[in-house]
Amino acid sequence: MKWTLSQLQKNRNKEFLIDEIVEVADIKAIDSTIRDASPMKITGRADIDSAKVTFHLKIIGHLTLPCSRTLVDVNFPINVETTETFLLKSFDFETEEEIHQVKGDLIDLMPVIQEILLLEVPMQVFCEGSSEEGAPQSGHDWEVIQEQDKKDTIDPRLAGLARYFDQSDPSSDS
Repeated sequence: MKWTLSQLQKNRNKEFLIDEIVEVADIKAIDSTIRDASPMKITGRADIDSAKVTFHLKIIGHLTLPCSRTLVDVNFPINVETTETFLLKSFDFETEEEIHQVKGDLIDLMPVIQEILLLEVPMQVFCEGSSEEGAPQSGHDWEVIQEQDKKDTIDPRLAGLARYFDQSDPSSDS
């Protein structure tokens, strides 16, 4: 996913299509919550003119992330469309779209793709009805219980108070 400016300028008046599969496994070193990353299929096109190169990309693949409840692996699908513009000449103007300045004679899309993937990672991921037991369900002086089980039990510290209301009040018999 690297091109020199001269390679791109040769295709200025032609249709420049992109259809590649790239490995992004090194993203795990950047974000430790990403356990694995599938090869990403990148398709799209580039619009090339003398002042800028605009890439219209679609990124498809999946990331393996930990479930926020059970810590089991969850395949999180990635399906992102983005437009990235690289300026070939230095301009001083502001715009709302993301613009990258080309340094040297090379355009490398891999850092941009990694940034897009990192922005797609959600804060929480939940697995759907996993039969695997990921996180421990009990430990020293604790265990995971269901809410309905909790409603049926009486706290032993409050058991005496429950008996107090069962006793009849002697002053009410008069």
